[in-house]
Amino acid sequence: MEEKNHKPYIPADKVVPEFTVYSVALGVLLVILFGAANAYLGLRVGMTVSAAIPASVISMGIIRMILKRDSILENNMVQTIGSAGEAVAAGAIFTMPALFMWAEEGLASMPSLFEISLIALCGGVLGVVFMVPLRTALIVKEHGVLVYPEGQACAEVLMAGDKGGNKASTVFIGLGVSAVYKFIADGLKLFPSEIDWKVPMYKGAGFGADVLPALAGVGYICGARVSSYLLAGGATAWFVIMPLIVLFGSDLVIFPASVSVAELWETGGTWGIWSNFVRYIGAGAVAAGGIITLVKTLPLIVRTFKDAVAGYGQSTKGTLRTEQDLSMKFLLLCTVIVALVMWLVPAIPLNFLGALIVIIFGFFFATVSSRMVGLIGSSNNPVSGMSIATLLIATMLLKATGNSGIGGMIGAITIGSIICISAAIAGDTSQDLKTGFLVGATPRLQQIGQLIGTIISALTIGGVLYLLNKAWGYGSSELPAPQATLMKMVVEGVMGGNLPWALVFTGVSIAVIIEILGIPVLPFAIGLYLPIHLSVPIMAGGLIRLYLEKRKASSEEEREDMVQSGVLYSSGLIAGEGLIGVFLAVFAALSVNVALPESLHFGNIAGLIAFVLLLMTILKFTVWNKSLKRSSK
Repeated sequence: MEEKNHKPYIPADKVVPEFTVYSVALGVLLVILFGAANAYLGLRVGMTVSAAIPASVISMGIIRMILKRDSILENNMVQTIGSAGEAVAAGAIFTMPALFMWAEEGLASMPSLFEISLIALCGGVLGVVFMVPLRTALIVKEHGVLVYPEGQACAEVLMAGDKGGNKASTVFIGLGVSAVYKFIADGLKLFPSEIDWKVPMYKGAGFGADVLPALAGVGYICGARVSSYLLAGGATAWFVIMPLIVLFGSDLVIFPASVSVAELWETGGTWGIWSNFVRYIGAGAVAAGGIITLVKTLPLIVRTFKDAVAGYGQSTKGTLRTEQDLSMKFLLLCTVIVALVMWLVPAIPLNFLGALIVIIFGFFFATVSSRMVGLIGSSNNPVSGMSIATLLIATMLLKATGNSGIGGMIGAITIGSIICISAAIAGDTSQDLKTGFLVGATPRLQQIGQLIGTIISALTIGGVLYLLNKAWGYGSSELPAPQATLMKMVVEGVMGGNLPWALVFTGVSIAVIIEILGIPVLPFAIGLYLPIHLSVPIMAGGLIRLYLEKRKASSEEEREDMVQSGVLYSSGLIAGEGLIGVFLAVFAALSVNVALPESLHFGNIAGLIAFVLLLMTILKFTVWNKSLKRSSK
């Protein structure tokens, strides 16, 4: 079989430092930093970026260059722990901000830090323990079939670093450039980070861009194709739907707006039209896109479920170091404890039915997520689609059993939060175990590291969510929280029937048409939902990557070096803006104003020039990097 021919980078009979004080301490630091950075990024643009590769590179820079230690398995342990922060953050930001928004509306009390941490911890632990028994079936036996793209890429980075390559400086430089840029733009406010124009001759249309480094980095990492789908969705909303609404509905008062469309246009401009109408159309498209993706993968879901059930009856403990997993008794004990906590601890607003739904759907979607990321990668894993399906079923069940009103809605979001985090962590654990399988790590130690990262991230994510909410508020232009807003609308719509269903079904119809045309529906739908100001800079980053991929090079190796250097630099851009975004949130929460006097603020043109210069720095660390050119000769 395929796994018998596999020879890990570090042989099974060789023992090298792996689970050490250095690797755990650095992993814990990175899990906090990348968790906070990805929480900010996801709440702003609706997507997160895998932290495994940048965590690996930073680990190599610190452990190899500063601490003078040369164990690849220590570096692997750092990324295993560190990447958990991104996964917990992704699951949390897709759902939990809905609880804050209901509190702001006066419908419920603000969730406590203990409640948030406990919900995140339950979801994270379930994600790990549900995935571990699948390691042999998915990672080992299907090696060569399930590629786990991020896991393989991370392994390549680790092995290149172990052979003497040094790429950490590229990530750190990107982080520094992004941090300075972000502080100047959104801290000192020397130039606006959002530039915006109306189109005078085309009422209802508008154009703009958030000229920020993280968006350019996201675009570069996603590539031109995915970026173009996002931009196509944004252009459909801002250049087709919004002008049609203004043209045909000028004198009408259309629900949910309370004034006429003409008045909305005069007083609120493009944002008035977008917030009252387009975001509901976009929500319908995103919901339909998630469900369509889920239905298309139904055969895969059924097959994975059968494999998981079969895997739970087998022993996964091996005699070799590289075959050892956490014991089944420990995994079952963790599952029982989490189930009892969800049912009996008052901080989690679930009854026995809610806890049962979580265990059943959590197991189901965690196993699905583990297999799906092996085929399409973590970045394309439709966790939000799984969460929407869960919310629809959970809300209907809770309503049917008498758990209606705000209590039922909070219960539904809690169920969705735990399952969303569980699916995200299961996918991340799968990628990490694939990396470990290739480099020769000890699975049991990796699984312990993943649990440590999950626990630390769960304990800190509540503070990050509170901080960001106090600074800007969820649902604002600074933090649109697109997935969480969508989840909130889904629960409210099912429980109370107060959605503008005509707009929602318009979005559903658009998503169906896009699917019929053969265009990936989820990125298009997200672009339709988000302001075009986010899609434009993402497209700019994607175009730079396209240029590098099409540019003439002396060898394929040189081209790959250029592209990968851009990925590392872009990872730094994302991390830098996310971290400064959190620091600026601290300043805002403490009412500390660091902005320059208004007389020193420049306008849109200055912001555009600054963004062009930022894009040129990506070229500096790819095609214009003389040291890279020399090394490739």
